[in-house]
Amino acid sequence: MIDKTTRLEKGVILLSAPFLNDIFKRSVILLTEHNDEGSVGFIINKPSEYKLHEVVEDFPEFLAPVYVGGPIQQDTLNFIHRSSELSGGVEICDGIYWGGNFDNLKFNIDTGIANPDDFRFILGYSGWGPGQLQGEFEHDSWYLSKTNSDFIFRNEPEDQWSKALRKMGSKYAVFSTFPDDPSMN
Repeated sequence: MIDKTTRLEKGVILLSAPFLNDIFKRSVILLTEHNDEGSVGFIINKPSEYKLHEVVEDFPEFLAPVYVGGPIQQDTLNFIHRSSELSGGVEICDGIYWGGNFDNLKFNIDTGIANPDDFRFILGYSGWGPGQLQGEFEHDSWYLSKTNSDFIFRNEPEDQWSKALRKMGSKYAVFSTFPDDPSMN
């Protein structure tokens, strides 16, 4: 999952440093855009208490949780998935897509083609202006990891941050054991 050549680019995972205490505390973010104009990503390990059909009016029941994707536009729904049957998605990295045709999604849900385990529905996003994310990375606010669809869709959200850090080895594995609240240690 990790190698020494991982670069800040679309399709990588950002892991928050253990000292971050805002919405990004112990966050795992899939970076979906990174270019000269800035960066966009979605927190993939912070589920809300809602399911998709509870957030979107006139939507078929679908037992996929809705996640909090970041502090920006939390009233906007996005989704990432690994459903090859859904048209219109933008491939972020091997087999992981962002968005798609919403009518096709509804049809796939109605006909049982769509599997809730293959989707992350996300309210809000995380965004950085030109050079901002690079600066935060250089100040050790974020660690980089390569990813795959199994890591994103098959892991329990509460374990993703620590699992990814442990796979990175050495000092990162130690970071994964930091207490959630050091003052309670």
